[in-house]
Amino acid sequence: MEPPVRLASTGTITHGVSVGEVLGVSTLAGARLIAGERGLGRIVQRLNVMEVPDILAWVKPHELLLTTGYPLRNTPQSLGRLVADLDERGLSALAIKLGRYVDELPAEMAEQADRLGFPLIQLPDDVGFDDILNQVLTDILNRQAAVLARAEEAHRALVQVVLAGGGLNEVTAEVAHLLDVSVAAVDGSGRVLAAAGPAGGGGHMSVLCESLTHEGPPAAEADGARRRSFASVPVLAGGHHHGRIVAYSPSAAIGDSDVGILERAATVAALVVTRQEAVNAVESKYRADFLRDVLTGRAGTVERVTARARAFGWDLARPVTVLVAELDPDGDERSAQDRLVACWTAAIRRHDPRGAVAGFSHEVVAVVDASADVSKVAKDAACAFADAPPATFSTGTSRPCPGAETLPDAYAQALKAARVGRQLHGPGAVAHFDQLGVYRLLSLVNDTDELHAFVRETLGPLATDDDAENADLRRTLQALLETNLNVAETARRLHFHYNTLRYRIGKLERLLGGFTDDPHLRLNLTLALHVLRMRGI
Repeated sequence: MEPPVRLASTGTITHGVSVGEVLGVSTLAGARLIAGERGLGRIVQRLNVMEVPDILAWVKPHELLLTTGYPLRNTPQSLGRLVADLDERGLSALAIKLGRYVDELPAEMAEQADRLGFPLIQLPDDVGFDDILNQVLTDILNRQAAVLARAEEAHRALVQVVLAGGGLNEVTAEVAHLLDVSVAAVDGSGRVLAAAGPAGGGGHMSVLCESLTHEGPPAAEADGARRRSFASVPVLAGGHHHGRIVAYSPSAAIGDSDVGILERAATVAALVVTRQEAVNAVESKYRADFLRDVLTGRAGTVERVTARARAFGWDLARPVTVLVAELDPDGDERSAQDRLVACWTAAIRRHDPRGAVAGFSHEVVAVVDASADVSKVAKDAACAFADAPPATFSTGTSRPCPGAETLPDAYAQALKAARVGRQLHGPGAVAHFDQLGVYRLLSLVNDTDELHAFVRETLGPLATDDDAENADLRRTLQALLETNLNVAETARRLHFHYNTLRYRIGKLERLLGGFTDDPHLRLNLTLALHVLRMRGI
């Protein structure tokens, strides 16, 4: 069963009329704006009548408050604070009839209204509150009905896109047509997946994508309606963030109802994304099964392998290199494996579009052009994977192979390089098969107890760090063996005096035997030191 699709709200979308539009109704033809002209764009969703002095307990946001001033007739001094209190509670405006109970408003009240952008309106004496309530509420309901009808029309059109098998290209095209703006669907990293409208094919695309980080206030139109140039809503499905639907209008023509349609589009986009993910999961399984058969020699003839690989967009008929990436221990493998596959897929796509990549149960395998810079490929994948620590992976690289028939051997080399590289260098290692040397042979010994016994028998007391001097003596021995017992070169490397080094050689021979005269003992000592370097042994 598909996971539920959940849409995150971008905020409260208000469907109503602006204060400026309220002043345009016929019953308020004789009304006069006293102060707060900057607030004519405030949205009115409901009306209320002030009948009691403690009105603050009963008001709600987006209200137009009507009053004759009767509740304030005995306490006119409270008018000075009333504007700030109403503005703090999100009211849209205050409309008052003067001359009956309150002769005039204090200058302080008008100044405060202008400072806060809170409209103060003087009502005509001959207009009843019931007429105002009836006409304004009718306009609000008509506006909301029109918005709902438009949203329903958009919903049907977008659902039809999904039912017809459309993808993100069709979704963005439909939204651009409905809103007459530029629309794009972008993924979590900001990469444009689909775009339509004026920005879809020209120079406005960069401006459109900047809307992802646009934090400026919405631009106000002359009629006071809340408008903006940019809008962005997230696409969420199954609890995962899949990107955003963004819109751009150079004329600041995106209103609240348009944002509501964008949210519906984000819901439909989430359906499209989850559907595509299900398709990708099936295709990914087929690709992984096929590549596993190729790497284990069970995929058939070279001609058949080449033809099937071409159907996946892979070129396995050329010289290639195999890379294996394995998650390092102590990571959360369940959550990290999918991310590892995604990072390697993106890296291969950038460096070799015809390269093959698939995720197995414990590793990711890539087959790339032999001329590709495999260290750079691995570095790019590691950089992307490092965005969400603490998991790490080790990478192994094979020798170049001429074609599909030798891929099983190359896969074995890359797998060996990944595992031995981790033993040598720890988590996050990148190792090439040709650089493993004798470690390839040592890694074939599955009996680690036997390896430990060999180290103890060969190095004697130097096999452990019980004494602080042991590690120092092992470094001296290592340098002597690497320089083929060249005392002068070893002294130079270790910054020792010649006589000091001669003294240490004598001490080493008393502990280990006469290795300066016994080539077989020198070989054993070299192997023992190599085993000690291998982590996890």
